[in-house]
Amino acid sequence: MRLLHPVLALLTVAALVAGCGGDPAPSDSEAPSAPSTSSGPEPAEEPTTDPDTSTSWGPTEGELDRAREVVAGFSPAELAGQVIVGRYDGTDPAVPAAMVRDLHLAGVCVTSGNVADAAQVAATTQAVEEAHAIDGRDWPAVIGVDEEGGTVSHLRGVATEFPAFQAAGTAIAGAGRVGERAVTQAARATGLELRSLGFTWVFAPVADVTIGAADPTIGSRSPSSDPGLASRAVAAAVTGYDDAGLVSTTKHFPGHGGATADSHETLPVLGTSMKQLEARDLKPFEAAVEAGAPSIMMAHLDVEALQPGLPSSQAPDVYDYLRDDLGFEGVAITDSLGMGAALSETFPAIKALNAGADLLLMPVDPAQTHLLVTRAIQSGEVPRERAEEAASRVVALQMWQQRVADEVAVPQDVTARAQAAAARLTALGY
Repeated sequence: MRLLHPVLALLTVAALVAGCGGDPAPSDSEAPSAPSTSSGPEPAEEPTTDPDTSTSWGPTEGELDRAREVVAGFSPAELAGQVIVGRYDGTDPAVPAAMVRDLHLAGVCVTSGNVADAAQVAATTQAVEEAHAIDGRDWPAVIGVDEEGGTVSHLRGVATEFPAFQAAGTAIAGAGRVGERAVTQAARATGLELRSLGFTWVFAPVADVTIGAADPTIGSRSPSSDPGLASRAVAAAVTGYDDAGLVSTTKHFPGHGGATADSHETLPVLGTSMKQLEARDLKPFEAAVEAGAPSIMMAHLDVEALQPGLPSSQAPDVYDYLRDDLGFEGVAITDSLGMGAALSETFPAIKALNAGADLLLMPVDPAQTHLLVTRAIQSGEVPRERAEEAASRVVALQMWQQRVADEVAVPQDVTARAQAAAARLTALGY
């Protein structure tokens, strides 16, 4: 598993390689050279990475460098918090705010059980941001929500209802580029609406290619059973979310649509061959990476072709494939660590972090997980270098989110625009 950003590592090596040795001694047939007037060897050139250059996943190289400098000064407890997105009960905004402040969490995930109405949601996101700032962090908190459309919409009654993501694949199948534009517009509209409520992340789009009736978990959440259509839908959605200044999370890598068991309850075994995975399940994730996906969610699947016997969220070979073979450089976040498939493993947070996860989503007990990760960093069970790599990616991505959000204003009529985009996608998708 690689610990350093691959592009930066190559750039640094290239910049430091310079000819610093002296001239060879002259041969008998050569006249001696004039004595040098130099007082010493030429100094090595400094690395020349342009801080304004954008990474493949959003932040600039300067933002990534700044993030690295910031997390290098973190205590083990602060580092541990910066790689955890917490869960909480109830609708009192003070509860998640206290958790973020006291445990130094990157942020929280808001679920339907945390939602009363629009005013209460806005009060919650504001309280979390204030707590995050009080803790000394001048970038936004990770405040995420599962708002895919269709059956998985945790802001029902608060935000605009969009059709299930299956409509995206159907729209593209029927209307081609017009359908792709409708998908991008829908993602941008919902992204802006979520920002108006104070969210910085959305756990969408779904990139799983469903196998149909034998798929008990994804179903209409999938854009299509056709890898090509699914790829186009995912890329279009990522573009829309990026345009809105909202962090999207393409999920569930390496593909849950072919699993015949539900990872909320047990660990599904995916016996698909590598050739089949590459031809079907992995295609939409490739498209997401090419479109600039800032974050990818790791599924809890036993993928025999990649690393059998472990949930993919805790399997180093799966993270290595995502980064080395697909070229993903952004934030890798686990699926919820409270799901049955993750709970089948002891200390899933530690295993996921060491395997390559950058964010640990919704552990059952955030305080206990924070304590375990803090101790693991202190003891070296989780190398500090690994923890800093993970935290710096998260911080850099939040700096990107803040910058783009500052550039892209939320319109006054954001709800009307979201409703219009949802209606258009619905019309094309059915």
